[in-house]
Amino acid sequence: MRPLLAVFAGGLVGTLLRLLLDLAVPHGDDDFPVSTLLINLVGAFALGLLTAWLWPRASASLKALLGPGLLGSFTTFSAVVVSLVALADAGEWAVAAVYLVATVALGLGAAWAGLRVGGGLGRGAANGTAGGPGLPGGAGSPSGPAGGSSAVGE
Repeated sequence: MRPLLAVFAGGLVGTLLRLLLDLAVPHGDDDFPVSTLLINLVGAFALGLLTAWLWPRASASLKALLGPGLLGSFTTFSAVVVSLVALADAGEWAVAAVYLVATVALGLGAAWAGLRVGGGLGRGAANGTAGGPGLPGGAGSPSGPAGGSSAVGE
């Protein structure tokens, strides 16, 4: 029951943060969706960092709070797709293409950077490993940041 309550609490905070960033950086349907891109890049970096640094020693409730709860409600794939369709419907094919490539390429880069930064933070741990999945000397599982379940979603 605790992990469910943690997801709920994290979801409240993540949703609020997402709304605040959307309000701070608004965009129309036919404009480049800067706020959505920023949200997803920050989320990818944060999840990578947490996976490499905190996950090896975090409780199930903390993982649920920060992964599916906070970051799952903060980031969103559906907003990316809706923005792409809206740009295409407005005839902004070039902007849609740039947004799609930027989202995937920069998102991968942000996740990679988060894993590397988190791995560096993990080196100070008592076990002396970098920590995290896919990192040399890592203590994490390749099955995913939330122990086999996806931590990023709707």
